[in-house]
Amino acid sequence: MHWIKSVLAATAICALGLSIGAPAPTASAQKSAPTSIAQAEKDQPTGSEWWRHAVIYEIYPRSFQDSNGDGVGDLKGITSRLDYLHDLGIDAIWITPMYPSPGIDYGYDISDYTAIDPLYGSMTDFDNLVAEAKKRNIRVIMDYVINHTSDQHKWFLESRSSRDNPKRDWYVWRDGKGETATDKGQPPNNWQSWFGHSAWQWDEKTRQYYYHYFYVQQPDLNWRNPEVHAAMDGVLDFWMKRGVAGFRIDAVSRLYEDPQMRDDPYLPGHNAYGDRNIQHKYTDDLPQVHDVLKEVRSVVDKYPGDPVLVTEADEPNVQALAKMYGNGDEVQLPMDFQIADVNQLSAPRFRELFNQIENNSAHGQPEYFFSNHDQPRQWDRYGDGVHNDQIAKLMAVLELTTRGTPQMYYGEELGMRTTDPARIEDVHDPIGKLGWPKEKGRDGERTPMQWDSSSEAGFTTASKPWLPIPPSASKYNVEAEKKDPDSIFSTYKLLLALRKNESALRDGSQVSINNDDPDVFAYVRKSGDETVVVALNMSAKPQKISLALESQGIQGSKLVPLYYSPNFRSDGFARIQLEPFGAFVAKVQ
Repeated sequence: MHWIKSVLAATAICALGLSIGAPAPTASAQKSAPTSIAQAEKDQPTGSEWWRHAVIYEIYPRSFQDSNGDGVGDLKGITSRLDYLHDLGIDAIWITPMYPSPGIDYGYDISDYTAIDPLYGSMTDFDNLVAEAKKRNIRVIMDYVINHTSDQHKWFLESRSSRDNPKRDWYVWRDGKGETATDKGQPPNNWQSWFGHSAWQWDEKTRQYYYHYFYVQQPDLNWRNPEVHAAMDGVLDFWMKRGVAGFRIDAVSRLYEDPQMRDDPYLPGHNAYGDRNIQHKYTDDLPQVHDVLKEVRSVVDKYPGDPVLVTEADEPNVQALAKMYGNGDEVQLPMDFQIADVNQLSAPRFRELFNQIENNSAHGQPEYFFSNHDQPRQWDRYGDGVHNDQIAKLMAVLELTTRGTPQMYYGEELGMRTTDPARIEDVHDPIGKLGWPKEKGRDGERTPMQWDSSSEAGFTTASKPWLPIPPSASKYNVEAEKKDPDSIFSTYKLLLALRKNESALRDGSQVSINNDDPDVFAYVRKSGDETVVVALNMSAKPQKISLALESQGIQGSKLVPLYYSPNFRSDGFARIQLEPFGAFVAKVQ
């Protein structure tokens, strides 16, 4: 029995440099989880596409790096930080919208799909970004906002100009209930906007309502119109020809609405905006969505380089999520919101969900994330107020050692936290203004990247960035954490290196072990003769466990630590004690 005190098993990097094989998806679920590693490996389809073993890094361009001192991040700023991303171990960057936009929804209200917003730079700046990223083996993924445009887009300006305009049917227009020549009547039905109140907006000039699933300024495109298909396919072609590696498709499940215009069912209670809760039964996940996904896939597949499609598919369960893969002809990487939104450290719940997605009916590649621009950061959501940094390291292990394509959010690797506005006067995000104080908006998870401990965190030379620098930046920043082997950043960098170089973590199958343990989530990754075991103590108490490796036919005499935090105690082969919220990754020999 002995204590190992180092937080990072840095010496274990000597194990790096193993041969790299072809990546391969697996299968395993709570009801029919493989009884052995051998079964999991047998069920794995194989493929050499880059996205199978890539790590994607989401960049919110307003907040990553300002190059011209106006307080807002831009394309030249991103380009200047590519070396940082390369050294960290990132394979692809997904950049949220940087198209021209009035900025009501900070880029998700697009007024021109085939241009760059001058706030972020020029098309030349974009082309240079793609070229410089390519030199560093980093791919660029665009955000494809497919459901709606800005109300300032030329298409909508034409559509609302008159009822007989050729583009009238490019959007969803309907008469009101009880409308007369002098009274607009009531909205066509009870459909609600995701951001509060009716999803129908009256237009006085043409005396009809138009439909908007999101903000009033974001009218929905009418995907039942073939001309809309042709125009949006052209957007894909435009960016693919400029060298992008694929698209993250925004709000994909909302593309179609019930043609019969039936009212959605009400649910108990009220939301933060004072509306009755509603089930979006007739405005979400209609079957025609999959026809569009096949169409989008067919467009991007014309181009070389294995372009990838990622979907914002916040589906209610893995069965619905699996439909997004189609028969291998829709999306390669639907984002798994079920795992992203567990929002509690629960070994049984994570085990159940990881097993389910491993056994998805399409045998599709999982895509995992724990933070993005629309949800509070994971440091806050999973932290207990005492062990937040340690829990952040545990979540990094969960994200980067499971089988799938992980998606990080800028600053996650630093332990950036959600910093909400203190006053409604300081709120930028419209939903924060509308729902205050119950809903404070999404400013808190979009604050500037924390590069150093200076007053503006190395993000800008402006005295006032577009969002305030969080107080935590004085400690949690790239410059400081790079020097600290015990930092969250150092954890991410080591795990990213292990993921690239350990064949079991890069390509291996995954099977859960110790499946009855209420506190520790443990699993095995295996590729050929290489086996790695991971154990995560999701409780605030020390846990003694005996890893059930033999039940999976895994033989060995010792565990060689690759990473552990904060420390662990070993009492013979496969018997370990983990500290509260302790994480342990080891190679079986």
